[in-house]
Amino acid sequence: MMNLMSQIARLLVSVTFIFSGFVKLVDPLGSAYKFEEYFGADVLNLEFLSPYALQFSVLLILAEIMLGVMLLVGYLPKLTVWSLLAISLLFLFLTWYSAYYNKVTDCGCFGDAITLTPWETFYKNVILIVLVVFLVVRVHDIQPLRSEVLARRISLLSFLVFVGIIIYVLRYLPIIDFRAYAVGKNIPEGMAIPEGAEKPVYEDTWIYNVDGEDRVYSTEEKPWNIEGATFVDRETRTITEGYVPPIHDFTMERDGEDLTEMLMEEDRLLLVVAYNLSLADDSGLLKIKALSERAREKGYRVYFFSASTQEDFDKVKAEYGFDFELLFCDETTLKTIVRSNPGIVTLDRGTITGKWSWREIESIELN
Repeated sequence: MMNLMSQIARLLVSVTFIFSGFVKLVDPLGSAYKFEEYFGADVLNLEFLSPYALQFSVLLILAEIMLGVMLLVGYLPKLTVWSLLAISLLFLFLTWYSAYYNKVTDCGCFGDAITLTPWETFYKNVILIVLVVFLVVRVHDIQPLRSEVLARRISLLSFLVFVGIIIYVLRYLPIIDFRAYAVGKNIPEGMAIPEGAEKPVYEDTWIYNVDGEDRVYSTEEKPWNIEGATFVDRETRTITEGYVPPIHDFTMERDGEDLTEMLMEEDRLLLVVAYNLSLADDSGLLKIKALSERAREKGYRVYFFSASTQEDFDKVKAEYGFDFELLFCDETTLKTIVRSNPGIVTLDRGTITGKWSWREIESIELN
């Protein structure tokens, strides 16, 4: 009976780690951006680690998915279960921190494939810890599949395949796109709020000075009706967020004017996306001019899409001979749209018809 329970726990933990690792493996930059959030001054205040966010991402992804594989095939069981315990404790701390302090509200534990609330993620990790501790106690029940040699070979082959996938997606784009901006998705539809959708609920706390003392009141107490009371401050807390559309922070601004609605009607729109021009690859920027000319011949309207300033864009525009204008959007949104910097996106009436890394520019076929 105990051996059966060990095998069930082994299967559940290994599948969870393999799935969690895989959805991040196909998009390691997404995890790197999460690390940057955690390292930020308003979260863990470890900004000196931010330049190494991608390295942390790759190491953690490989550790997570490889431990899942090693547990499944029964390779080095003692090392595997103790390593699983260590990494699970790390996840438990990070998710508790996110939930308790309301920081990094989407920890990205399942990449962009499945979104959980901070507390849901924390409780998931609590269950995972219980299973892993059970496996630590019953580690003698974990035996290699058929033979240790086979388990070792499967583990080594898996590692090589995973490293190859990471190299490919870092050079190009995620091989599976779980985001709201995947090819085939319609941006206006993703921004729409359906009829009858749950509305957000807020709670206001009012601070009024009464008889020389600051006091806290609820809205129901109507402190503004108290004779002689003076308003000091108001704090608003979100009780429930309500329905949040998949796309809720997308704008296309030029000189302070929002052109989103107009441009979403264009049937041939090409966006050169670079979330930060100072970090954009020079080799990629060199290729943009020729692409924009090809696109115009095909009837496309071409824009540069960035969170950088107009001044920064003007310098790049002059240096590379660009003859198209800048549209502004939030940096986080641009990182979500396309992982390459710069990257290329084409749209037909708001529907994304293509996405490419700058390394693929010469092979892009525009219809």
